[in-house]
Amino acid sequence: MPSVRIKKAFNKGMYFLTFSIKRLYYIFDRHNRWDILLDSLKYCQKYKGLKIYNYVFMLNHIHLIVKNNDVSGFVRDFKRFTSKELKKNILDTEPKILKLFIENGEYNFWQAKNMPEHIFSEKFYITKANYIEQNPVRKGYVYQPEHWVYSSANKENPLLKLDSVYE
Repeated sequence: MPSVRIKKAFNKGMYFLTFSIKRLYYIFDRHNRWDILLDSLKYCQKYKGLKIYNYVFMLNHIHLIVKNNDVSGFVRDFKRFTSKELKKNILDTEPKILKLFIENGEYNFWQAKNMPEHIFSEKFYITKANYIEQNPVRKGYVYQPEHWVYSSANKENPLLKLDSVYE
């Protein structure tokens, strides 16, 4: 199945994105791998103008609502950088699982499709934001969305600086 792409005309828009690990293998819940994602997103906020409105990190995927002048460039760079860091981390901590991610002789951690959905209205934004923040509840990890540490719903201990949609 071909990857859904971000249309060039809408590259500067706000998007709901999903990044999933190949085979949906659970890798983020150990060995500080959520920190790899956090560090990359913080870097993109600081140096690449990425605006993050909502996010959740799950065990094998992440959801984001973001805006940038080059969303497709963000997707490319984020996946490239985190792939390198994940490979290093896994080599150090669980080298036997690396074989799960070899494809055509190369390591490939992320699924090709990001499922980008252009946020075109406030109603659609609210729907996607609720979907993101309810994800850990639907999976049964927590009873309240704000109890999941790696989520924009957690206002008590924010891990990422969030931007306001209404600015």
